[in-house]
Amino acid sequence: MMIRSLSAFCCFAAPVLAEPPDIVGVEMSGSRVSVTLAHPDTGWDDYADGWRIESGSGAVIGTWELLHPHVDEQPFTRSLTVSDPPDGPLFIHAKCSVDGWSDTRIALRP
Repeated sequence: MMIRSLSAFCCFAAPVLAEPPDIVGVEMSGSRVSVTLAHPDTGWDDYADGWRIESGSGAVIGTWELLHPHVDEQPFTRSLTVSDPPDGPLFIHAKCSVDGWSDTRIALRP
């Protein structure tokens, strides 16, 4: 009986509507990269959980892992120092705990 009621509840539960993080600001000063993200974090079930610096070919140069939700701190900025960043274009790519890596990359350096 309990199994039947749970399965009925699951069928009518609303789907999780996640959004990718918005990269609202990027700045590079020497080897220090600052990225500002906005995301409708709801808590541990859905939050922006990282960003990375990629070369034009997609090689990962550096990654910042966000270890907790930022429900009450939106937008928020975190910085990463990259030793010896390569020449050429660099991009920022962000992710959330539900959708993974976004399809969008923002140019840090053309």
